[in-house]
Amino acid sequence: MKRNYSAFPEDIPAYSGPKAARETFADLKQLSAIPGHIYTRPELQILPGQRRFSKMPWLVPMLELLPPTSIGHLKEWGLSTVFVLAKNYNKLVHVWESVTAMVELWHPQTNSFIFPEFEATILLEELEIMLGLPRYQRGEELAISYTCKRKTTNYTAIAKAVAICICGVILFPEADGAISFRNLSVIDSISEGMKIGQAVLGFLYAGLTSAALGGPFYGSVVALELWMGMHVQFRAVEDLTMECKTMLNHPLAYVGGRLHMSPRAWCKTAQVKGIQAWHQYLRSLTVADFDMRPRFMHGRTIHLPQRTGLALRLLGNGALVSYNPDRCHLQCGAARTVVPLLSHFPPIQERKRGDAQDERDMRSAVVHWEGCATSVIQAEVEEDDEAIT
Repeated sequence: MKRNYSAFPEDIPAYSGPKAARETFADLKQLSAIPGHIYTRPELQILPGQRRFSKMPWLVPMLELLPPTSIGHLKEWGLSTVFVLAKNYNKLVHVWESVTAMVELWHPQTNSFIFPEFEATILLEELEIMLGLPRYQRGEELAISYTCKRKTTNYTAIAKAVAICICGVILFPEADGAISFRNLSVIDSISEGMKIGQAVLGFLYAGLTSAALGGPFYGSVVALELWMGMHVQFRAVEDLTMECKTMLNHPLAYVGGRLHMSPRAWCKTAQVKGIQAWHQYLRSLTVADFDMRPRFMHGRTIHLPQRTGLALRLLGNGALVSYNPDRCHLQCGAARTVVPLLSHFPPIQERKRGDAQDERDMRSAVVHWEGCATSVIQAEVEEDDEAIT
């Protein structure tokens, strides 16, 4: 399979820590300097298209008829959260104005959102927790892709076929009624206990870049809205007696419990209505307005690349995108542990893209994550001004 490569990563200055990220941030803020970026094209209607991300009448009836044994397999594979989101998919209301305004702040070079004072991105660890994603291996996509077309009592095969459907809708949405063949092997790998977080996040990154440059948007809009909800829109307030109406049709209404977020939350953006209001709100967002340490990430380890040029590889997908969590130092915190390079690691060489060796390197990319710098998200202590006074 021929893979698509971004034209941007080579233009990024070598990253060498939080200081360098702060020094290069001013240049990244010039989104208007990127040819074709939608930041300067407010008239462009990118979300949603006429038939993109509409309701799917076949989805819920299919899931309601699913045998309990097959549901058990989905839970065993770690797809409980995806299953819940799929069952309630027709109830979800996507706020396209907020998504569009967020996409306009996406930088295709760094794969991060550029706010006035800081950078932030969807971290791999955040994505896996929000969606409860499992581990994986390449699977038998050719053998199972037609399971839905014939009757069978093989509950494992039924579960695999349903996994393709619900993951295609929630994790890899591309167009109505279509699940791209290039993602089938990734989805089927779930049943083997392998990890798909990199593929889901990379697919979303590629979709954000496509939309930011005026192309179609694809990828998990559900994951994006969960991330926006936890960092930008909502704040947990335990003593509220009324439910937040804004959250009723938000993905957090169905999976918020595992993220320490209930419908009794304070909506920080309740008064933000329409695309112009979202433009103004997000383009003036401060560090104080962005929850850098959501509760579900407290104590979680964040993997950071040990060296520049570490890319997020997608196995079974047609894209290769860079992953730069180290640029978002306010979000990740300082590195806590560094695993030294072993003496038998090959020397760093210039990469030759598209050749046989590069293909082998991509398929073994998970090795890079075995030797990463790590940081631990620390809980911030919030003082109650009234209690102090």
